[in-house]
Amino acid sequence: MSAVSPAPRIVPNQTLIGLTLAGMIASAWLVLHIYGVYFHRWTAWSVLIAPLIVAIQTWLSVGLFIVAHDAMHGSLAPGRPRLNVAVGSLALGLYAGFRFTPLKTAHHGHHAAPGTPDDPDFHADAPRAFLPWFYGFFRTYFGWRELAVLTLLVCIAVFALGAHVPNLLVFWAAPALLSALQLFTFGTWLPHRHTDDAFPDHHNARSSPFGPFLSLLTCFHFGRHHEHHLTPWKPWWRLFS
Repeated sequence: MSAVSPAPRIVPNQTLIGLTLAGMIASAWLVLHIYGVYFHRWTAWSVLIAPLIVAIQTWLSVGLFIVAHDAMHGSLAPGRPRLNVAVGSLALGLYAGFRFTPLKTAHHGHHAAPGTPDDPDFHADAPRAFLPWFYGFFRTYFGWRELAVLTLLVCIAVFALGAHVPNLLVFWAAPALLSALQLFTFGTWLPHRHTDDAFPDHHNARSSPFGPFLSLLTCFHFGRHHEHHLTPWKPWWRLFS
């Protein structure tokens, strides 16, 4: 019986596929963002469709972060570090005004010591509790600098571009906060929380049991977290291959 060949680190057209998917996610996010913030008018019908727009925008916001995440690992555009930085920075900027380099450093710190006190994404004091962990996770990545950037962007949107504050809250703030909750739940807490079952290995990570569609819907396959730790060079769209 022949041995199973390991998955290749790079597949044909990986950069083209990754950039195309990233462009689709960012373009769809921008279209909904511009419509929701600047053109949505509140009527009986629009109130009914608003939750659907928020849900889609939340999912697309998760996608923006996952695009940046692949850029952090160099799997978005293999062998093109400047392109990874440029696209990753743009994705994080659209997502919440985050800076690429500090998040990349923190994420590689997570991979260096997953599920340990040295892991910036882990809550060693309460490794099972959701709320304390989420609070610590949020405080780690959203500080005064991020608040100042978002405040500046809100001022520009309202006073220079004519955005309505209720629209900003519903179609920008809500998707950003909900996507942070979604990313944390399916990409950090569920994979790394302590349970009565032992982790499979030193990566201290487990994968969600979801099929391809639900895995895509929850976190762009980032719930396949043990696989991600085993093969961090795979982009999100290859985690089921």
